[in-house]
Amino acid sequence: MERGNKVDHQQLKPSVVLTGTAKEGSVGPPVGLVDIGVSEGAYLFRVALTGIQRDQCKVKCEINRDGKVQIQGVISNGAMLKDSSAYHMRVQQLCPVGPFTISFNLPGPVDPRLFSPYFRPDGILEVMVMKYKMHTTPGHGQHPHF
Repeated sequence: MERGNKVDHQQLKPSVVLTGTAKEGSVGPPVGLVDIGVSEGAYLFRVALTGIQRDQCKVKCEINRDGKVQIQGVISNGAMLKDSSAYHMRVQQLCPVGPFTISFNLPGPVDPRLFSPYFRPDGILEVMVMKYKMHTTPGHGQHPHF
């Protein structure tokens, strides 16, 4: 931490692991860039899935209690359709067809049952997940509090 209310952003940089086509798409818009926001009771993360449309990709987001996030998907459309003609890509700078995985850790534990995903029209997957909170009650041990 720095002096005052400023946060050392270096501590919040997630270690992001890309596999599959997310790793191969290096020329066009980036896939797998991650932003993480922190509030008192929740985390908000945004993941760039630029060039991927909801109807062209099956995306699964799995969040573990320890804060590990894994996003998997398969980009399944290799041909572009326009005006009932199929175009096969000769130049492809967007993420190529195939499976991909993006993994990273949130800064702390979460309640994986309490998350709200939204796949924005601009190709950003935005997810809010509640922090896992433990509290103590006088005369009792620690109990999960949601």
